[in-house]
Amino acid sequence: MKTLHQSPTDPAFVQNPYGFYETARSAGPFFLWADYGLVCTGKAAAVNAIFRDRRFGREAPPEKAPAIPPHLAPFYAVEAHSMLELEPPRHTRLRNLVLRAFTSRRIAGLSPDITGLTEDLIAGFPDGPFDLLTAFAQPLPVRIIARLLGVPEEMAPDLLRWSNAMVGMYMAGRNRETEDRAVAATEAFVAFMRGYVEERRKRPADDLITQLIAAEMEGERLTTDELITTCILLLNAGHEATVHTFGNGVKTLLETGTGPEALQPDRIEATVEEILRFDPALHLFTRWAYEEVEVMGQTFRRGDQVGLLLAMANRDPAVWDRPEHFLPARPVKPLATFGAGLHFCVGAPLARLELALALPILFARCPGLRLTEPPCYGDVFHFHGLERLLVTR
Repeated sequence: MKTLHQSPTDPAFVQNPYGFYETARSAGPFFLWADYGLVCTGKAAAVNAIFRDRRFGREAPPEKAPAIPPHLAPFYAVEAHSMLELEPPRHTRLRNLVLRAFTSRRIAGLSPDITGLTEDLIAGFPDGPFDLLTAFAQPLPVRIIARLLGVPEEMAPDLLRWSNAMVGMYMAGRNRETEDRAVAATEAFVAFMRGYVEERRKRPADDLITQLIAAEMEGERLTTDELITTCILLLNAGHEATVHTFGNGVKTLLETGTGPEALQPDRIEATVEEILRFDPALHLFTRWAYEEVEVMGQTFRRGDQVGLLLAMANRDPAVWDRPEHFLPARPVKPLATFGAGLHFCVGAPLARLELALALPILFARCPGLRLTEPPCYGDVFHFHGLERLLVTR
């Protein structure tokens, strides 16, 4: 197995990680990413197999659980109840409760909200150059997930601020300042959600939080801490990646000169899938091995960790024809973008719906939309998103 060196904070890598991915691909199914000390794969078949293999999981084996520094205790107290970080049986119970509320009918019922909010945001665009991220890509998903949960929309700026601070914990090169900011955001988020859950207990409403409370009260043993963490996870995951996906997607559509025909009703599904494949928002996800297991000639022992490079898997030439090209008419195939198996992203249908509804309206209302400066990606790996997207219409 080859060892490769690539700093995830190197400016050239931040702007274009795909060159490194192709170098890694030539090394074979697996390689050691020296900067992380992590065995990684971007081979689509291996990524998919590990996602679905119950001998791998998100939760660290007890003997590998890292010691938590006292100053990070509030952050990891919340993470301890996150279904994203848990395995069965706790994961099963939490996920089933969320899916009971996160039904396809409830998500489809958000269509008028997504359409109306899209129109409202576009109506507020200024005449000169502006940042499409702050004017559109950020407020749309955070306000939609707030409506779904039942959180007041006027909280959206706070939710964005807390979420941005918390996800800093997953970025390469984090420091004490990043950690302190994440802990402060966690404590503020928990305090708000604790008060809001109590309010919903007294005054139930037709929203996801009320449904989760009802499930708790019906003997599902969802604790208040689990409820708070689940709401924080849904708010963070429900918009963080979608913001980046909107930004990356609009950038790609504009840079490739993709015409309006790709956004027509009979083509939009394939175009959205190609956006999700071509330049996704999340690039690296990890799994722990729970027993000795071999994958494509690579042996993992209990306690070993493996990095799954989702964006690299989405450009595997064994799956995709001319994967380095943005081809919105290409046949739809399964992606690595939302994961697979037990931890497949519960918000995937909502993210797809938001993109499919909002992008055609955006380009129909702003047919002259164009970039006013070359877009620049932020130093946020293992996420991949723009610092800003300056456009004019």
